[in-house]
Amino acid sequence: MGIVANAVLEAGGEATGVIPYPMYAAGGERDKSASAHAALGSANNGKMQTVLVDSMHERKVEMAKRSMAFIGLPGGFGTFEEVFEVTTWTQLGIHNKPVVLLNVLSYYDPLRQLLENGINAGYINPNNRNLIVFVDGPSSLDEHEDFDWGTAALGAIDKWGGTGIKSIFDWTLRRDGSSSGALCST
Repeated sequence: MGIVANAVLEAGGEATGVIPYPMYAAGGERDKSASAHAALGSANNGKMQTVLVDSMHERKVEMAKRSMAFIGLPGGFGTFEEVFEVTTWTQLGIHNKPVVLLNVLSYYDPLRQLLENGINAGYINPNNRNLIVFVDGPSSLDEHEDFDWGTAALGAIDKWGGTGIKSIFDWTLRRDGSSSGALCST
């Protein structure tokens, strides 16, 4: 999380980090491969907004409220969980936003095959095949390091035509008869 935000800041951009307070209180996310530490927005020159929430679930809701799309880089369990949750939200009609996976060095090929297996076995509706967009990059893996993944991701978002799925649920309804924003229910 912090590594991407810091790269954006170093390139002169602005970033918003949504972080659960327990992670913030501990000083940020720790690098899983070494003892290095990635603090959010160290020396950010005022271009980093940090939004503190109480839980990982609140983090996902807050990010979804602020996002027009979701882009997944190669990652671990947290990435998988977040990608599948926002994909499920699209499937259920909680939001209608693209989920784009950057298939760097064919990292997500097994996941694409798993989704096809789910379709072939009847667990995933074939109409939901487009809920996740895979950006494959150049056919030669040797070119992946220099490929402009950011532009490719934005292109995939621009091309995404929505799901065409009409939700059978009204996610704004509350038990007390009131209504609120759809993502409040998640």
